[in-house]
Amino acid sequence: MIAQNIGFWIIAIVMIVAALRVVTTNNVVHAALWLVVVLAGAAAQYILLAAEFVAVTQVLVYIGAVMVLFLFGTMLTRARIGAESDLNNSYKKLGIPVALVMLAAMGLALVSSFGDEKLPQTSTVVSSQEISDQIFGPYLLPFWALSFVLLAAVVGAIVLARKD
Repeated sequence: MIAQNIGFWIIAIVMIVAALRVVTTNNVVHAALWLVVVLAGAAAQYILLAAEFVAVTQVLVYIGAVMVLFLFGTMLTRARIGAESDLNNSYKKLGIPVALVMLAAMGLALVSSFGDEKLPQTSTVVSSQEISDQIFGPYLLPFWALSFVLLAAVVGAIVLARKD
């Protein structure tokens, strides 16, 4: 259990540093790459919890799909690539105390809601294959159709963003 705790804290510190870099970098593409590090850290935390299916879903959906859509949005808006100095606004000084108050409120709500409760210990173990069979069994055809729609969106974004 000690190695799992050490792994948790290492991944958590990497995620915190990457999240801070997401909001402090002046380059939109670099912010997207730092967000990939944060989302990969969440997947690593799921692996520490022995939830492999959720970790793979995190990688496929969030790192794969959401980041691709984010980068396509950047391509379609024809945003400048590189550092931009006009991304920051004057409300940064107000945002930091508000964020700290929100953090304290969320922490207080979590502690007062759950307290010393523990998760129930169950003896049944559900495998990743059973979960995937239940999800993708009846919904395999819509899943494939959605992947083709996303592929068409990718091709359309490339065609629209390309310079003639």
